[in-house]
Amino acid sequence: MTRWLSTASKIRNRRVVVTGMGVVSPLGVGLKNSWKSLIDGKSGIKKLDREEYEKLPCRIGGLVPRGNGPTELNIDSHFSKGQLRTMSMATVYALVASEEALNDASWKPVEEKDKEETGVAVGVGMIDLVDVCDTNDALKKGYSKVSPYFVPRILPNMAAGQISIKYGFRGPNHAVSTACATGAHAIGDAFRFVRGGDANLMVCGGAEACISPLAIAAFCRLRALSTSRNESPQEASRPFDNDRDGFVMGEGSAILVLEELEHALERNARIYAEVLGYGLSGDGAHLTAPREDGSGAFLAMRRAMNDACIELGQVSYVNAHATSTPLGDAIEVKAIQSLFCEHSENLMISSTKGAHGHLLGAAGNLEAVFTVMAIKEGLVPPTINLNHPNCESKINFVRNFARKWEGTSRRIALKNAFGFGGTNASLCIAQYIH
Repeated sequence: MTRWLSTASKIRNRRVVVTGMGVVSPLGVGLKNSWKSLIDGKSGIKKLDREEYEKLPCRIGGLVPRGNGPTELNIDSHFSKGQLRTMSMATVYALVASEEALNDASWKPVEEKDKEETGVAVGVGMIDLVDVCDTNDALKKGYSKVSPYFVPRILPNMAAGQISIKYGFRGPNHAVSTACATGAHAIGDAFRFVRGGDANLMVCGGAEACISPLAIAAFCRLRALSTSRNESPQEASRPFDNDRDGFVMGEGSAILVLEELEHALERNARIYAEVLGYGLSGDGAHLTAPREDGSGAFLAMRRAMNDACIELGQVSYVNAHATSTPLGDAIEVKAIQSLFCEHSENLMISSTKGAHGHLLGAAGNLEAVFTVMAIKEGLVPPTINLNHPNCESKINFVRNFARKWEGTSRRIALKNAFGFGGTNASLCIAQYIH
């Protein structure tokens, strides 16, 4: 019994680091391209100019740029037509981002033991509504018109499944679907798998590709989307700003490779940052609105810090969930202030959704990648379009321009993500120090 407890304690204390990342986003394809666009204050939000959008209140979105350019995605260069018939576009994005992340981590194992110790945790927030509608129309023409791949295309776990199948990974095969907290939950769950000894490496994150007239219309009916800047799309997403009027839908994927520290050191892997803790909570209040007192977000952040065994004063940056909605942004600030109290004025806070919009199930993971890059580079990304903050706060908003991260012995950040149904996640990520 004593020996078992000793082994369990050793496994529980395994350190987890980030050794690879890949990005497909409205800011560009590729980690370096997306990060540069973000730091340069660019926006990836464009006008949705198809005829079907003309009568909708919102006609803008954050689309992945397509084409043959260095920052664009040419899907045909990655997949055959036969392959594309078997998968959703969210899965396509996840596979492209995974390829970059695994190349970045220099991890394409051939030994069965290594494959058995590598797992996947990738989620999708929403299925493709167009695929459902098109298949329903096909059924009206006849049973044989329904694609045999329809079910695999719409299952939320198939992005994880396709990644696992492509590379032969046989560790935990896990999928999360928790609305806009999906990506952060996937990373947090993967972190626990590695820390707990279920895997030595986890490929984790989220993907989303649900921008369509029906999806836009549905979110408009919820009064969730920005509708006042259809003619100036790059100014529409404005977290924390007095003139914000709703979020802008985005699409894409971001994938991280999490790895047990000693495993990473033994193979001389590049280490971007260390994941210290993970916190979850539920609001238990409303279908779409966060709890007004911010207690759900408060609990998630506090639990992440408790899990990381750090003090309030050690955190100097919060990468906020803030989506540019009038209610949600203010409540998140209230939660941050309630948790950090007098230390709040020492915090830097930003939401990168001003640049790329809200990627729903791929939001928390894309923003976690940007948080990792901020830690690695010592440069905090800005909230663009933040001209007139209306959230009463002493917090130092990083407005419109990137800011150097200075004055701390170790760069430590929280990354928040919250979803419909009152589901909350917070990740504690830090500068790696041996």
